[in-house]
Amino acid sequence: MRHCPFPVLMFAAGFGTRMGTLTADRPKPLIEVAGRALIDHTLELVTQVKPPRIAANLHYRAPQLAAHLAPRGVTPVVEDPDILETGGGLRNALPVLGDGPVITTNTDAIWTGPNPLAALLEAWRPDVMDALLMCVPVAQAQEHSGDGDFTLAADGRLRRGPGVVYGGIQIMKTDRLQAVAARAFSLNVVWDEMLADGRLYGVAHDGKWCDVGHPGGIGTAERMIADV
Repeated sequence: MRHCPFPVLMFAAGFGTRMGTLTADRPKPLIEVAGRALIDHTLELVTQVKPPRIAANLHYRAPQLAAHLAPRGVTPVVEDPDILETGGGLRNALPVLGDGPVITTNTDAIWTGPNPLAALLEAWRPDVMDALLMCVPVAQAQEHSGDGDFTLAADGRLRRGPGVVYGGIQIMKTDRLQAVAARAFSLNVVWDEMLADGRLYGVAHDGKWCDVGHPGGIGTAERMIADV
């Protein structure tokens, strides 16, 4: 498997409110799926590509999650006093990650099939791309409602519309983050700029994906894992 030249940020700061009582005493990334914490499923995918650095942004129950990650070599980046959303969280972590392209990954999904980070690395073309998103065809996306987030063109370019779901993993250049005035903001802000410039691309995952952002996703993800 190809080694990754880019640092990785795992998004792990959210409150997990859709999980209800399951997040009353723990952050969502520590909820177990098939006997392992959600974030450990993500971390396995990340470590397989051997990135130079791995960080995680933390906010809700940050000490609990930091203690879990410490022996795994993950650098915590705590957002305090307020949560910064995905765009603000990534910008806040740049002193740890560096100024070049980074990989970001959500920590509330389960993947089967080829390693999605490795597939992104194979498809990355920095001459034409400012970000490359791992997308999942709607038919392969478990516990997801709707028609998808993007339409994926034959050349890999994305536009808003039905067709594929953003799976939560991407390679992204970070220079556009600095121009955003807000402290807390979504990555959609910079994605929209990239879309306007024709520099937001995607690649379709050759496998299945399950959203574990709500309690019903746990059993679905465990069945998906068992079927592999």
